[in-house]
Amino acid sequence: MAKNFPISPKHPERICWGCDRYCPANSLACGNGSDRTMHPAEMIGDDWYLHGDWGIEPLIAVEDVTDDLGRKG
Repeated sequence: MAKNFPISPKHPERICWGCDRYCPANSLACGNGSDRTMHPAEMIGDDWYLHGDWGIEPLIAVEDVTDDLGRKG
């Protein structure tokens, strides 16, 4: 089973995104010494998953509901 693909990792430059191993950028296991595969957010931008057919459902923002006294309900 494939690992979940992170939509917005904190430091995408530290990892190779070419396969499910997610190797550190300085220790590639399957790249034969080549450069790492960049995360789509590095190439396209932070909203990369909204454009194209990635097979990832867009995140839906949920509003916090509070009453007149500021209590969450």
